[in-house]
Amino acid sequence: MSRTTVQPNSAIPVKVKRRKKLSPERIVSVCTPLVMLILWWMISLAVGEKYLTSPGKIVTTIGVLFTDGYVGTNLTTHIVASLFRTIGGYVLAILLAIPIGLWMGMNKYVSAILSPVFAVIRPIPAIAFLPLFIMWFGIGEVARVMLIFMSAFLYIVLNTYSGVKTIPNGLIQAAKNLGANRIQLFSKVIFPATLPSIMTGLKAGLAVSWAIVVAAELMAAQEGLGYMIMDAATFFRMPVVYVGIVLIGLIGLILENIISIIEKKSCHWSGK
Repeated sequence: MSRTTVQPNSAIPVKVKRRKKLSPERIVSVCTPLVMLILWWMISLAVGEKYLTSPGKIVTTIGVLFTDGYVGTNLTTHIVASLFRTIGGYVLAILLAIPIGLWMGMNKYVSAILSPVFAVIRPIPAIAFLPLFIMWFGIGEVARVMLIFMSAFLYIVLNTYSGVKTIPNGLIQAAKNLGANRIQLFSKVIFPATLPSIMTGLKAGLAVSWAIVVAAELMAAQEGLGYMIMDAATFFRMPVVYVGIVLIGLIGLILENIISIIEKKSCHWSGK
């Protein structure tokens, strides 16, 4: 914000900028990670590096992994491999789940056919499909991508379907009374009204996809953060394990923020 003042000897207004004050909630959000790091460092000193690696050791290990790599592979390559698998399965889930969810919500017969199927599949954790995917697709990249796809697909399709079903019937009837055809009804009413629910499904699906990549990389992978964590744990290289866990958390936070920015841009009217 700013206010305009007039100098005594001049008719030219001068804008005086006011500094924005940080809200108490913002201050708490900034201070919380710092407090957690301090507590982490103090606990690591108390119990020893054998049981809890200190933040300083983790930073040092990250530098070593970027320069020397892990098992002959640079840390950047491990990160890119995990991101590639996650994004591949996630994008495939988006391409199939959103149309299916919209179709289910708009067509009662499609909903009657598919709703029981999803009701059975929904409680099954994606990791339970791992043996089947290995049998169907082998132990290559296809099986890993399909496992990530399965984990994201259910969240996106069910949130999309729920978004369509929660549209007030009066809103649809009003659009029809105003002469909207089927294409206009979908593009001007149904899809915009469903978009907040779709974005919720996309956020949940991305979080689950990134989390499940660790399990996906158990299938004879030679690259990726999940592989690095499991291999390091096998040989009790605990600093490397902590590095993998920390990187998964930080990258997950970045991905979530990207989706949140897209959500604010595409659903700017939501909640207003």
